[in-house]
Amino acid sequence: MQSPKLRLDRSRHAAPQVFEHLREQIVSLELAPGAPLSRVTLAETYGLSQTPIRDALMRLAEEALVEIYPQHTTVVSRIDIPAARQAHFLRQSLELEIVHMLAQRPDPMLHKRLQASIDLQRTSHASGEYQQFINADQAFHRDMHTAAGVMSLWELEQRYSGHLDRLRRLHLPEAGKAERIMDDHQRLLDAIVAQEPARAQQVLREHLSGTLSQVAEICKRYPEYVLAA
Repeated sequence: MQSPKLRLDRSRHAAPQVFEHLREQIVSLELAPGAPLSRVTLAETYGLSQTPIRDALMRLAEEALVEIYPQHTTVVSRIDIPAARQAHFLRQSLELEIVHMLAQRPDPMLHKRLQASIDLQRTSHASGEYQQFINADQAFHRDMHTAAGVMSLWELEQRYSGHLDRLRRLHLPEAGKAERIMDDHQRLLDAIVAQEPARAQQVLREHLSGTLSQVAEICKRYPEYVLAA
């Protein structure tokens, strides 16, 4: 197991920080499906007792990102395709309403923030900084939720997104995938700025369907990472 690099914030409880750090490693595939997570080893690595480690692992289990076998071991779960499809359904349902709303009201400051995220994605892609690329992608969608006044729904989506996000991470290296994401974002922003709700929704549907349309190929390429669809 890779040693976590985390400096704990002593003003916060330890368990949520361990949860966030391990979740990030799982979603980024730094901790691959099937990787063992020893509570004893994690406690030693983080310099904590086993109690916050246990609490963090239980939260990961609630998101089905790890499987806990009592008195035995804990392992990173394989990617659950049906769970990914449900997360996609939730996200698409919410974001279709969000972009429809945003395309009906001018918001120059939002437009600037969204364009800045797209520009950062292009810069990150050109320099091979894929984590920064993914962060900018997340910021683009998060800013739309913020502008729509539904940030709590973004947090809800994130709780269900682990399997879908890992599937997208496997798909990202495919030739042309990153370019399609950036182009979709630009087309979506253009539709919002032009105040064309129907076009914004159509672009969003196309944008969010990219990875799931390639599930069969992803499963074929990474059989050890996924559960059967």
